[in-house]
Amino acid sequence: MSAISINNIVKDYKNPKGENKILRVLENVSFNVEKGTIYGLLGQNGAGKTTLIKILLGIVYPTSGNFSLLESKQNDRNILEKVGFLPENHNFPKFLSAKEFLYYFGRLSHLNTNDISIRTTKLLDMVGLSARSNSKIRTFSKGMMQRLGLAQAMINQPELVFLDEPTDGVDPIGRKEIRDILLHLKSQGTTIFLNSHLLSEVEMITDRVAFLNKGKLVKEGSISDLTATKHEFNLVLSTTENLEHLYPSFHIKNVKDDIYYTRFDNEDELNVLIDDLRKNNITIREITPIKNSLEDVFIKLVKNTGDINE
Repeated sequence: MSAISINNIVKDYKNPKGENKILRVLENVSFNVEKGTIYGLLGQNGAGKTTLIKILLGIVYPTSGNFSLLESKQNDRNILEKVGFLPENHNFPKFLSAKEFLYYFGRLSHLNTNDISIRTTKLLDMVGLSARSNSKIRTFSKGMMQRLGLAQAMINQPELVFLDEPTDGVDPIGRKEIRDILLHLKSQGTTIFLNSHLLSEVEMITDRVAFLNKGKLVKEGSISDLTATKHEFNLVLSTTENLEHLYPSFHIKNVKDDIYYTRFDNEDELNVLIDDLRKNNITIREITPIKNSLEDVFIKLVKNTGDINE
């Protein structure tokens, strides 16, 4: 079942640089997000990520195309009661305490005082801020404010949560804490739609991702499918000799010390190489499939569109 279904979304703005011209921010974007997953929307700054989130939340209207949230109709505003949102450039009222802040947003969500109290205690514990519940937000670090923002996004117990750059500007420990929270929410069945340009962070927790580049969807798929390479391996052997002349058809090259790179046209050739190495009394200590990082994948995609140089 789809938590989000996006069909040929187009968004145009008037171009401030010329009369009667348009600036196309999104062009025929389509993909689905399954319920109970973490989905990453990736791309450079200005790719159209935040605009797409604003369209899905009803803040901005698409020029054409349609979408649904939690299988509701596009114009069904009531579905937003089941949605949480943490914006990128939030500006929390710093004179409030963490507890007061969540009470404020709980009332905006039409919750009664008793439910707010119960959920506030639970959420502050979940994000590791129980000991700072009465502290003013102005005393919080960036990481603490992001964790409080996650609690705010969950105050109405949403089925679907939109997070716009939730780890931007957060130190490594804070990013790890936020990742753990998101995985916990997923384990409870919450669908998370994550917008970020920090590809290494997204790779650790997402199930599927979509790459936007200049408003166009250039790639979409699971992390395993996007990062996999075909028949490329690193071998750790009991030798440091140059083996290229012995196995010219296997593209085997010494990378460093006893580490060798090799690639094949099919997996059967790997078994042939293993047998030949053993016949030559070379011990195979390790065989590791090579995978690309999401960053590698994205850079290749952008290069193919001619947006950056080699």
